[in-house]
Amino acid sequence: MPKNSSKKDKSSGKKDGDDKKNSGPPTAALFNKVKITPLGKKKDNKNHSSRFRISQDRELQRLPPLRDAGSGVEREELFIQKLNQCCTIFDFAVDPLSDLKWKEIKRAALNELVDFVTHQRGVITEAIYPEAVKMFSRNLFRTLPPPTNPHGAEFDPEEDEPTLEAAWPHLQLVYEFFLRFLESPDFTPSTAKKSIDQQFVLQLLELFDSEDPRERDLLKTTLHRIYGKFLGLRAYIRKQINNIFYQVLYESERHNGIAELLEILGSIINGFALPLKEEHKIFLQRVLLPLHKVKAMSVYHPQLAYCVVQFLEKDSALTEVVIKGLLKFWPKTHSPKEVMFLNELEEILDVIEPQEFRKIMKPLFQQLARCVSSPHFQVAERALYFWNNDYIMTLISDNADVILPIMFGALYKNSKSHWNKTIHGLIYNALKLFMEMNQRLFDECTQQYKNERQREKQKAKEREEAWASLEDQALINAEKIKQLNARNLITTGGVHNTRATDLANDEEVDSQDLLENINKVKEKVEHGEAEPVEQAVQRDLTRRKSFLPVDFETRKALMQHNQHKVDPST
Repeated sequence: MPKNSSKKDKSSGKKDGDDKKNSGPPTAALFNKVKITPLGKKKDNKNHSSRFRISQDRELQRLPPLRDAGSGVEREELFIQKLNQCCTIFDFAVDPLSDLKWKEIKRAALNELVDFVTHQRGVITEAIYPEAVKMFSRNLFRTLPPPTNPHGAEFDPEEDEPTLEAAWPHLQLVYEFFLRFLESPDFTPSTAKKSIDQQFVLQLLELFDSEDPRERDLLKTTLHRIYGKFLGLRAYIRKQINNIFYQVLYESERHNGIAELLEILGSIINGFALPLKEEHKIFLQRVLLPLHKVKAMSVYHPQLAYCVVQFLEKDSALTEVVIKGLLKFWPKTHSPKEVMFLNELEEILDVIEPQEFRKIMKPLFQQLARCVSSPHFQVAERALYFWNNDYIMTLISDNADVILPIMFGALYKNSKSHWNKTIHGLIYNALKLFMEMNQRLFDECTQQYKNERQREKQKAKEREEAWASLEDQALINAEKIKQLNARNLITTGGVHNTRATDLANDEEVDSQDLLENINKVKEKVEHGEAEPVEQAVQRDLTRRKSFLPVDFETRKALMQHNQHKVDPST
């Protein structure tokens, strides 16, 4: 077996997780999605390989090298033969050690095709285009396995290992060939558009959900080349990317290729002509801004922030829409996500125009005041770092009369009450800068803050006194209710004739009490001692069970009814 074949054997077994440490450190692109594997648990091979249609006839014959072929028709035929040979699909998942000899023949043929397209000129003829696209589609367009990578809060790019495609030894060479094919000076888009159509692009976009970050990285480059060369497909590509984002926003909330798609869009947005089309502004409002609410935003936030900033650099009039959108989706209970929002906000403020800043400074600094007051020290610390930015400080200085009253209360309160001492130092620095900007305004805010604190203390004292008064009144009412219940027990235990007599006596007593109360009120009015109307109304509206109005007709009828019960002869 050749030496390269032994290397191939090792790469074929990487899906088992035993040889990953020999594959070299992963690049930054590998950290977009990860795989958590519990210790002592063997990985499921089916979850690490796509569903390929394995070819029935896999016995390949080594063809002569392309460099030995003559020019013209002979070389073109040999080139097509090698492309057809590379359409053979092998099994890397169930039995990675099978067909090693023929796998090596295919790998050598792919390497030769890559090298030939890269260094030779005049090799891409009209007959090559459909065969090259056919080979690419046969190897790459497949059914992806079910998702196994965690997302959202479980995502940790620094510790977790990526999930790798078992058939990558061949897939990588296919991607590299197709990229060299697209980038070749001999490539003609007008000829290739017969093979590279909308259906091809749609199948290519479906591969972005692959869990292998190496494949997504090459897909990103491939799609970007197609977007640049095929003008007729640009609108369709943007539309299909939007559909993927809509699916993430309103259906699945997960997709492995969001970061790569946003990276492509960052380059596309950078090339937008001015003035921006209405469809591009709608894309910003309905896609990019709502992407901030997805749970797994940490996976693609740098690319998302870059796209938003690119829009603002193109059209500063969109600043108000963007800032209000961020404030709308601002996280309430997820502190790491809040730190990411603050990072993006500082990037936006770095490119904001002063006239646009004045439109949004009030709601913006109200949110910053809440961040400064956050008990999570990283949120408060990141918000206070804004005062270390020279351009932001220039904007604050020009509008200090509006910003300082908003920020002063949060800064002054947390300068004494925040639990983290690092925050104290940053707050003192911010207060010092405000004091240097406008000493008079700073003194006014200080005095106003003290007055507000006094009013708050007075309100708190009045509130406590009101509750204490209610508590005392409740105790008095409880005692009266006890007495009334005892009286009712005595009344209901008597004989019916005594009950009728009691009712008559009560009526006389009530009438006498009513006359006495009327006379007392007249005397107070004559001597000017009557209580205020508000208190009288309040007392009258606060009725108790013992002061309910008496219906004398009902009571008289009740007395007659009881008398008939006592004396049947009447």
